[in-house]
Amino acid sequence: MSPRARMEYLETIYLRYKRASRKKKTLILNEFCLNCGYHRKHAIRLLSHFKRFTKPKPKKRGKPSKYNKPSVLKPLKRIWLAANLPCSKRLKVILPLWLPSYAKEFGSLSLEVVKALLRISPATLDRLLEPARVKYRGRGRSTTKPGTLLRKQIPIKTNQWDETKPGFLEADTIAHCGETLLGQFVYTIDAVDIATGWTEQRAVWGKGETEVLRQIQEIEDSLPFPLLGFDCDNGAEFLNWHLMRHFHQRDKPVHFTRSRPYHKDDNAHVEQKNWTHVRQWFGYHRFDKRVLVGLMNHLYTQEWRLYHNFFLPSVKLIEKKLVDGKTIKRYDQPKTPYQRVLESPDVSASVKRSLKEQFETLNPFRLRKVMEEKMNTIFRILRSQKPMVTIPLSSFLSGNIY
Repeated sequence: MSPRARMEYLETIYLRYKRASRKKKTLILNEFCLNCGYHRKHAIRLLSHFKRFTKPKPKKRGKPSKYNKPSVLKPLKRIWLAANLPCSKRLKVILPLWLPSYAKEFGSLSLEVVKALLRISPATLDRLLEPARVKYRGRGRSTTKPGTLLRKQIPIKTNQWDETKPGFLEADTIAHCGETLLGQFVYTIDAVDIATGWTEQRAVWGKGETEVLRQIQEIEDSLPFPLLGFDCDNGAEFLNWHLMRHFHQRDKPVHFTRSRPYHKDDNAHVEQKNWTHVRQWFGYHRFDKRVLVGLMNHLYTQEWRLYHNFFLPSVKLIEKKLVDGKTIKRYDQPKTPYQRVLESPDVSASVKRSLKEQFETLNPFRLRKVMEEKMNTIFRILRSQKPMVTIPLSSFLSGNIY
């Protein structure tokens, strides 16, 4: 019997041998040794450890990967998770911004690893992170996905606004109402600058005109450039005399405009930030405890704005046209709002110098860690059944709430 015939014979009887009783195994074994001329112990080893033949995978052509190594994958995955799972094109820009802080937080990396991380392409990033993306598919605290507006956004062109100059804001309110709009709960005011992508968020209790105006004033004071225009939807929290007097009764009036009713695409810039900067983090829970307003504002004005504006890049749609029935979109290179502010000729040199000094003192990993601690505290209070009227700020910072 030829060697190939012996292997075929082994393949035909090994399942029968595996499922047989002790007595039948003896008969099969005797027959196998008689036909093939094997020693009994050798035949037992063949039948016990036989594996059905599987076609070997073809060897990958080309040179072995220079990046698929633990020394490169470990810091890459840490940065990717801390940056809230960005796409590969944004991650490519994030890496040089976060690597100096990575060395301070987790220890220094070898020069070879640093060069590999800086040289790696977006396509290679997609291949390396593909297994991890399946595991971390559920992003943030919410499982709801953005609507079609975020997938098919249309850049808005307004005659009275210059979208290349910082200072023109779009604003919207986000209701943390859960499943019902009844009663009082927390709202988040979300504002984004069209030219640079600089964002500011503030929490308010209800939609009272006075409190909304106060938070908008704080947003204006926090901007690194003067406010030139303010565009909002048709909510009563914005369309009121308080806000109109605030924008018009000054030496340099602010352009105050509104979008068309039931046209969310008129405010497409802020609508996408509602998802990435608020919903993705806080989800759709009901925040019906007034004490949360102060805690959320402390988070928004400290770590939140620094993390999103200094370390998370975004792309801007610069052209959209229809060619042979197919929509062609062209985007610019991903940049952080901080980088876009530095590149703007309309921002003063003193402001740019101040932002550079502030950037050098920041660590995105520590900002993310403090943000997580503060959000965990907010959600613990939300789940608590005990009435909580006031909480010392020092307790919130340390996490000792109870």
